[in-house]
Amino acid sequence: MGFFSRKKEERAENGFVQTDDALLRALLGSGEITRDAALQIPTIAGAIDLIGNIVASTPIKLYREQDGKAEEIKDDLRIRILNDDPGDTLNASDFWRAMVRDYYLGKGAYAYIQKSRGKITALRYVDEARVQILTNNRAIDKDFDILVDGKRYLPYEFFIFLRNSKDGAQGTPITKENSRIIDVAIESLMFERNLVKKGGNKKGFLQSNKKLTAEAMKTLRTAFRTLYNNSEENVVVLNDGIDFKESSNTSVEMQLNENKRTNAEEFAKVLHIPPDVITGKASESDISSVARLAAIPLMTQIQCALNRCLLLEREKSNMYYAFDTKELLKGDMRTRFEAYRTALDANFMQIDEVRFAEDLEPLGLNWIKLGLKDVLYDPKNHTVFTPNTGKTGGFEAEPGKEVMESED
Repeated sequence: MGFFSRKKEERAENGFVQTDDALLRALLGSGEITRDAALQIPTIAGAIDLIGNIVASTPIKLYREQDGKAEEIKDDLRIRILNDDPGDTLNASDFWRAMVRDYYLGKGAYAYIQKSRGKITALRYVDEARVQILTNNRAIDKDFDILVDGKRYLPYEFFIFLRNSKDGAQGTPITKENSRIIDVAIESLMFERNLVKKGGNKKGFLQSNKKLTAEAMKTLRTAFRTLYNNSEENVVVLNDGIDFKESSNTSVEMQLNENKRTNAEEFAKVLHIPPDVITGKASESDISSVARLAAIPLMTQIQCALNRCLLLEREKSNMYYAFDTKELLKGDMRTRFEAYRTALDANFMQIDEVRFAEDLEPLGLNWIKLGLKDVLYDPKNHTVFTPNTGKTGGFEAEPGKEVMESED
């Protein structure tokens, strides 16, 4: 017991806390984009919700690999926790959507693994904003603890999956990795909002042929402040000798809609989603691309985290979690099955190997198809076998001559 106490103390003494506290960032002058600001951009919010909904609606299965076949395990409590009821106030759908949002917009997705007598009984979602990481600041022997509301936990007590992580403790959100383009989009939204609030009135300046009194300046300021208030119709009457000069429109103002479309395409690239999906003009191939390029890579990362965190050490050698992505790839099922048929016809895959790739039970068929119309030649022994007649023959080529096969 003393050994573990010393190890625990060493972890704390050699570590330092990494935090995303908003007040601390403000005091240090950090200009990072917050997740709330990023979610004001419809493309980002819509794309992340789309990926989160795909992950939440795809069932997770548990398999045991034995004697070259994959057997699905259906009566395990962990399957119900992952697909139906995590044991938290959130249901499974809300749980996965929250985890996906934290994955893209926060330091990572964290869920506390609740156990009873060594068995997992619940997964409790933890908002990443309430998570702090205590690292040992080592390049090779990396280690970390997790602080939640000031209470310290060890890594194996959490189910974690991270985006572009270098230490396994926290990931890199898109608000940090792509802060410039997000900032541009936010400023564009603010610019558009200001135009609407001002009723579309342009900025400009007043030019007077004579010096104005303080009272006249005050009256003009009040009149123009009222004009730019879009709560009611307002009119400003200029005295003789005063002209209003409208400031020229910038290229950004003149091409506001074009810039919004361009920014939406850039965000689609960041999240690996076809731009037409965001604009509502997606084809069937575009929808399949969302699954292949965005959702399934994320599911693969979640599967690795599940195998690491939710399997016992004795189970890791022959058990694994997998999303049932067959429904997502229905659009490509014909392509996939055509590839299997080519592999079977070319005899470099067998039927049970194909069924194993599809997580289906084998049929025990260990033979290879041979067409009776083919003649089999063994170049090593110079023998020929004809399956149609069951005869084996041989021939030798004369030195310096090649054996030519007639087209007839």
